[in-house]
Amino acid sequence: MRLGKDAKTKEIARVPLFSRCSKRELAQIAGIADEIDLPAGKTLTTEGEQGREFFALLDGRVDVRRGGRKLDILEAGDFFGEIALVSRVPRTATVTAETPVRALVIRDQEFRGLIERVPSIQTKVLETLADRLAADAL
Repeated sequence: MRLGKDAKTKEIARVPLFSRCSKRELAQIAGIADEIDLPAGKTLTTEGEQGREFFALLDGRVDVRRGGRKLDILEAGDFFGEIALVSRVPRTATVTAETPVRALVIRDQEFRGLIERVPSIQTKVLETLADRLAADAL
C-alpha cells in the first residue's frame, strides 16, 4: 500500500534534519520523495562511495557496517544518508537490507533543485546542521 501525500509528509517531519521546516516546506520535501521497495540482500549505500540519496525506512530492517564491522540495525522509522543531501562527502558506512525494505528516498539533485526554488528550506537545514555540529563539539 502506497503512502498518500499527508503520510509522506508525516514521515519526512520525523527527520531531525527537517525539524525547523514548516508544514508547507515539509510537504514540498515530501513531494520529491519517492517510495521504493527493495529486496533483502540489496546494498543501499556503500562505504567510501559518493552519497546521492537519503533514505527514510517505512518497513523492513537494514544492517549498518563500517570497515566490515556491524555498527547498527535500523528499522521502520529510522533514516540514514541525510548528509548526502547537503554535502558531497563519501558514505561513512555500508547499509544492506536484511529483510525486504520499503523506504522513502530523496535524491540529492532533486533536493538541491528544491532548495534553489525554496531558499527558506536551505536556511533551516543549515541551521539544524550547525546546531548538530555545535552539540558534537561540546
